[in-house]
Amino acid sequence: MMDEKDLKEYEENIKLVSSIKKSNKYKYLQGKQITDHGTGTRVYEIVGTRLPSVTTVLSATKDQQFLKNWKAKVGEQEAERIKNVSSKRGTSMHKFLESHIQGVGYDDLTELGQAAKPMAQKIIEVGLTPISEYYGSEVMLHYPGLYAGSTDLVCLHNDMETIVDFKQSNRPKKEEWIEDYKLQCAAYALAHDYVYRSTIKQCVIMICTPDLYYQEFKIQDADLKTYKHKWLKRLDMYHELKFDEKEQAKVEIEANVFKIRQD
Repeated sequence: MMDEKDLKEYEENIKLVSSIKKSNKYKYLQGKQITDHGTGTRVYEIVGTRLPSVTTVLSATKDQQFLKNWKAKVGEQEAERIKNVSSKRGTSMHKFLESHIQGVGYDDLTELGQAAKPMAQKIIEVGLTPISEYYGSEVMLHYPGLYAGSTDLVCLHNDMETIVDFKQSNRPKKEEWIEDYKLQCAAYALAHDYVYRSTIKQCVIMICTPDLYYQEFKIQDADLKTYKHKWLKRLDMYHELKFDEKEQAKVEIEANVFKIRQD
């Protein structure tokens, strides 16, 4: 017979394998995520092409001053430690959520895994309640010739086709801090609509902290359209930066060749 502790753990695991109805409305294309050895950035190979990831584009075009100030405040070593812990905890939380959505049993007995588990449960209990069915979990999306990425969930949320993004955070977020989260979701919505002829109505960003504070941010209608335009501007900026880098590299190569000839 199970004692009280074992029973509680069993009940928690049952919650994590309760599945949401799967719909096969969209037949998603397959690709793979790789790291470009030349640049060290994340790219996707899909339909025979190699495309920059959404997160790579956003990272290359964002204002880094806030991050620099934070690193200067806490120190490089502590900043790296916090970053690594957050990344591993976030990965575990995503795995719990992915397993729940797909109806697959999963557990992570590491210290960070056990910290991530109640965070996932909080999102399941609050954030996933309005979802009646899902079309894909960890879906690779792309806009032909421009960019690609993986969205956490495409689903029917309050009867609206929706892009969902799960985030872990060390502290609660102010809305002005999550601009890039919104741009990321808008990029996925734009790609999904273009390739699959869908009409994504909203994006929902679900955030949970280690002390189980849950936040939810939505972009819909005119706001979603605005963020799609903002994303395209960031994409243009990225390509301009890449063009400038190539031009600079070309100038440096030509200068080196000239110097070698002179020598």
